[in-house]
Amino acid sequence: MAEITTAEVKEYLSKIQGHQTSLAEIRREFQITTGSKSFDSVRNIMFQLAEQRLVVALGKRGEYKVVTQVKPVQVFGEVRERRPTFDLRFPRDYTTDMELSFARSIIVREGDLITIGGTKSSGKTQLCLAFCAENIDSLPVLMGNEYTIMADGKYEPSPRFLDRMDRMREWVEWTNSDGMDKFELLPVSEDYAEHIIKNRINIIDWIDLGGDRLFDIGRVLKKIKSNEGRGIGIAALQKGEGTINPRGGQFVRDFSDVEILLDPFGKNTRDILLTIKGVKEATKPIVGKTYAYTIGEGGTKIFNFREVRKCKGCSGSGQWRGSSCDECFGTGYQDVSF
Repeated sequence: MAEITTAEVKEYLSKIQGHQTSLAEIRREFQITTGSKSFDSVRNIMFQLAEQRLVVALGKRGEYKVVTQVKPVQVFGEVRERRPTFDLRFPRDYTTDMELSFARSIIVREGDLITIGGTKSSGKTQLCLAFCAENIDSLPVLMGNEYTIMADGKYEPSPRFLDRMDRMREWVEWTNSDGMDKFELLPVSEDYAEHIIKNRINIIDWIDLGGDRLFDIGRVLKKIKSNEGRGIGIAALQKGEGTINPRGGQFVRDFSDVEILLDPFGKNTRDILLTIKGVKEATKPIVGKTYAYTIGEGGTKIFNFREVRKCKGCSGSGQWRGSSCDECFGTGYQDVSF
């Protein structure tokens, strides 16, 4: 065959933008044999393309990353629609039947990602299903490790998931007039980003990656955000007992627009401490604020939601002179109104 040309290599690379390739892979693609004129030409062509920033040489000899080609985005000079903030309804406090007190201070926009990091049995599922319920008319998407089971060769809702949904039917219209679900339940336990449905509220409870893959959490969250379109994502993450951040640490913070942390509050397992860890856009200072509440009605409703702060008497330790602090009853926090 005639000697390989730069145009031929460019055409091949244009089909694999964003991926990796190598001199050996290109030679196989074009059936170039050792000793032929084209064998060394491939190396020279890739060197030239690297100078043009079409490829980037990787650490391993002969391997390259194909650069995804982009064009400038015109900001002004043409009509651009100014999109409103995303109308996301936060869960309610059923003591007052009002949205959680911090909700209106947080600005949510299309393409945002809300992460909920919580220890085991700290109310992650309750919060995820509450978001689903409050936004049911927006046809949200649910993905959950514990929402579905495999039975008789097909997926079906898990008994615990069905029990929660039945309890919530007293105040949530889960179905339309035809009796069909107003939400979409996907049996997804991996490849979360690939199953995101654009322009919808996608709720993932929870992202499960092995302990040796925690560095991948940032990559997964990044892909989730890029696949949301004009929708948003809400992703629950596991958090170890006594740790501040959920598994993935800084990788989670890098791509979260709103970060919520959940921890036990005192000795009652139904009492939860909620911390606003981070917010990219707010109407007033809210990062660092802490709230306490009780989960009732079989793990489906929030009651007595209020702002709390570290106890001044014990400096948040819950202990005073070897005993439980009398001012905060050992929780380490007091109601702000106290």
